[in-house]
Amino acid sequence: MFVSVVIDSGNEDSQRLLTNLLQRYGFTQLQKGCFESLKMSDKQLARLKLDMDRASDFYDSIRVYQYPMEGTLVITSLNEKRWRRKIIKEIQE
Repeated sequence: MFVSVVIDSGNEDSQRLLTNLLQRYGFTQLQKGCFESLKMSDKQLARLKLDMDRASDFYDSIRVYQYPMEGTLVITSLNEKRWRRKIIKEIQE
């Protein structure tokens, strides 16, 4: 599945840790704080989210865009050390 991660870190140390973590998982950096991967399994993504949670602090903001996830776009965000998920489904006419 396609996965894109956008990081807005609270400090340079968090930015460096998260950037290194994403590169170890095989992500390509497109811009500062913006990464993507075309080859990510559900299991790898779950592990990545755990690792990002450990590497981030209260002031970091992370968004993960997953497509396709059961035919939908899933946006998962980490703000103030809390994960939230939004599911956007295609409207069938």
